[in-house]
Amino acid sequence: MSQVKIGIIGGSGLYKMEALKDVEEIQIDTPFGKPSDAFIKGTLDGVPVVFLARHGRGHTLLPTELPFRANIYAMKSLGVEYIISASAVGSLKAEAKPLDMVIPDQFIDRTRNRISTFFGEGIVAHITFGDPVCPKLAEILGGAAKTIDLGGPDVHIGGTYVCMEGPAFSTKAESNLYRSWGATIIGMTNLQEAKLAREAEIAYATLALVTDYDCWHPDHDSVTVEMVVANLHKNAENAQKVIRETVKRITANPPQSEAHEALKYAILTPLDKVPATTKEKMKLLLQKYV
Repeated sequence: MSQVKIGIIGGSGLYKMEALKDVEEIQIDTPFGKPSDAFIKGTLDGVPVVFLARHGRGHTLLPTELPFRANIYAMKSLGVEYIISASAVGSLKAEAKPLDMVIPDQFIDRTRNRISTFFGEGIVAHITFGDPVCPKLAEILGGAAKTIDLGGPDVHIGGTYVCMEGPAFSTKAESNLYRSWGATIIGMTNLQEAKLAREAEIAYATLALVTDYDCWHPDHDSVTVEMVVANLHKNAENAQKVIRETVKRITANPPQSEAHEALKYAILTPLDKVPATTKEKMKLLLQKYV
């Protein structure tokens, strides 16, 4: 199977890329189970990419149910070196308005029931994660977003994404706590993707699409499901424009990311001490170092 360097993960409202040509579906099994859905391989303005609907194309998976490890492992198996993750979020700051885009550079982990690492079962590794988003990829993504006519919404470069467990949204007390921490947006999915992508030595960046203000905002009670769904559709249109431009820019000048060597000094267990079954399971991630 030919290798593809750019992977796209679509969140709520973004279940497909309209501009993809020469499309084929790829079913992948991994040592960590089946991914959320089939991977859609195609070309975007002539550039090979793969697309995955994070929650499945029928939106059938809760955030806690997402097979994060399988999704990222499958991306790695396809040769992906860069992941652009589009994700619907709530806003924790007045200036990040509904329909705006945020390119976060930090995360706060408020999840509880998820596995966030490929390691264990006889092999220990500790990646550095001080900068959880690839700065070079985020810069390209932000630059692309800034040059696209979004029809009114603003683009905010930088900010902190609070990743909560869900599926219920925050209480007002929680929402105000996160605001007191200086957080910008809140969502339910991207923290695990970012950690696992780093362990898989894939550069990762988030295109966060604001659907509404979180419950701290005095106007939040007037938000309806219809309004949020309408914003999801508008966000999906704008996200596809930004992703197309980002893919062009990555292809023209592929950034060398620190993420591409994230395991170089991270693995503590001597590889000759790793159980054979674990080594086989992790072969794709360890092959550079064996």
